Amino acid sequence: MSAVAGTTTGAGADRSPEGQPGGRGEPEEPGGSGAPEASTPPSGASDPGAPGPAGMAGATGATSTTGPSPLRLLLARVRPHRGVLVRAGLLSLAGSAAGLAMPLMAKYAVDAFAADRSPVAPLIALTALVLAGACLSAYGRYLMARTGEGVVLRARDQLVGRIMRLKVPAVDRLTPGDLQSRVTSDTTLLRTVLSSGLVESFNSVLMLLGTVAFMAYMDLTLLGVTLVVIVGIGAVTALLMPRIQRAQLRAQESVGAMGAALDRVLQAFRTVKASGAEERETAAVARAARHAHDRGVSVAKWSSVSDVTMMMSIQLAFLAVLGVGGARVASGSLEISSLIAFLLYLFYLMGPIGGLVEGWTGLQSGLAAVRRIDEVESLPGEPAEGSGGSKGGGGPLRVTFQDVTFGYGDERAPAHKGVTFEVPAGGMVALVGPSGAGKSTVFSLLERFYDHDAGTIALEGRDIRDWPLAELRASLAYVEQDAPVLAGTLRENLLFAAPDAPEERLTEAVARTRLDALVARLPEGLDTAVGHRGVTLSGGERQRIAIARALLRRPRLLLLDEVTSQLDAVNEQALRDVILELAAQSTVLVIAHRLSTVRHADRIVVLEDGRVRTAGTHEELMAGDDLYRELATTQLAAAEVQEAQVQEAR
Repeated sequence: MSAVAGTTTGAGADRSPEGQPGGRGEPEEPGGSGAPEASTPPSGASDPGAPGPAGMAGATGATSTTGPSPLRLLLARVRPHRGVLVRAGLLSLAGSAAGLAMPLMAKYAVDAFAADRSPVAPLIALTALVLAGACLSAYGRYLMARTGEGVVLRARDQLVGRIMRLKVPAVDRLTPGDLQSRVTSDTTLLRTVLSSGLVESFNSVLMLLGTVAFMAYMDLTLLGVTLVVIVGIGAVTALLMPRIQRAQLRAQESVGAMGAALDRVLQAFRTVKASGAEERETAAVARAARHAHDRGVSVAKWSSVSDVTMMMSIQLAFLAVLGVGGARVASGSLEISSLIAFLLYLFYLMGPIGGLVEGWTGLQSGLAAVRRIDEVESLPGEPAEGSGGSKGGGGPLRVTFQDVTFGYGDERAPAHKGVTFEVPAGGMVALVGPSGAGKSTVFSLLERFYDHDAGTIALEGRDIRDWPLAELRASLAYVEQDAPVLAGTLRENLLFAAPDAPEERLTEAVARTRLDALVARLPEGLDTAVGHRGVTLSGGERQRIAIARALLRRPRLLLLDEVTSQLDAVNEQALRDVILELAAQSTVLVIAHRLSTVRHADRIVVLEDGRVRTAGTHEELMAGDDLYRELATTQLAAAEVQEAQVQEAR
């Protein structure tokens, strides 16, 4: 076994916080340290109560002023459903059109009464129009609502699929709560804009034209009076629409920020409780909720002004028509029945005008939602190559880092500055170094969560960028430092990376990772739900589940990031034996701060300040490297105590 390493110094910064040597070796405790650390909000959300989510645009480089217009994006989402929408629109239009004849039938009924004729025929016609209009409108609205649900479902499917294909850097800079808001709340608004924004607005325009035509048939003079009043006030309403659109966008952003603030607390719930920070965090979420409330009130204010303005135009038009029409009736130039019919049409006009105002307001909400959805879909994604699943096979992989440079793109110093080392195929190599040395970054680059800036990373002599992502990740297994467990059953978590693994392999993995006692204790065994983020499990149990998951995957390269930090001495020894056995079948690269883990490695690579400081065996480094000796001696006493505990347990 050999490892090539350069000896340099510099200032680096690792992506993930790494524990200091000697920490976290405590025995397992039920419900143990599973909560994520810290209450520091993600970039762009330092104050949960601040306006907006510091912006998806700021975090991703996207802006709301580039790319296709929101209206074009909205129409693109509606286009696949245009056939159903046309049918639904025509049905609704027919139902509304049936109502257009009602004032005319009312005129004929009044004339019949005045002429002492039977009003039965006009009344029967009125009844038939009411029933026909109701049936047609009801079915049209049902089709519209069903299509709206289809648009929402399609948008959610596409958005979730896109999120799953996003590159890790893009997701790292976002907040889960805001993403959830875009998938749930923003997509729901598409239903509203479809029914009341597009189709209803189109129908309202046609109904408005039809109503105006009937009013013109009744009396052109009264129509002129009506249009002067309505158009004048309508112009004022049109000026309010840009304000409504801006208010809607800000309101939706503030809802996303509130979700992010709440998610921040829930992700570190135990830390919040243990720190006595409930009141502070409650106040922070309350500030975000208050901000969302204020933005919602702003939307309500401008929408109310718009609605009332248009309704006032109808009322003023009614007064004007009543005055002018009454004078014309008195002069004998207009029949009383025609005035009654005209006034009915005037009130009927409220429907199309109200539909236009509501549709335009809904359209603003929909455009804001489409813009926020498009911001996610515009983020850089990984190629859609399908899932690597549990496929793998082949022998252990040889890993080569040659003069690799990498930075996270923010203001921190580069995490890697010319990193060079080699991991031979088979066996176990350990990475050690102070916090921030760049150890976890090695794993992120191997998994291609991030792409290195310069240099070469190769597996079996093949540049890592030439590997299809699905093939690459199917050849690797990554056991993360916090050993995440997903909501679901224990079986689902164990088979997460290898869903097709047979039952005998699952049973073997459970036994090798000493999870059989846990399975026996659980009421439904492997089919017991483990709770959100594995809240019912101890930290050590979560780590053993993560290792068992990796064993079932049968990787060619196993990446272990401080995987025994929460195990007691007996379980650590057992898991160490399993890892050593696995090293005979695949390559194992392990990050550890505990001497008891790294001293069994075939080779140790020491990282410092983003560079490789040196490499060698434990004995060689103890004799020849001051930094390694310092790291090792800080843990030596704890390791000796643990070894004694193992011997005593045996």
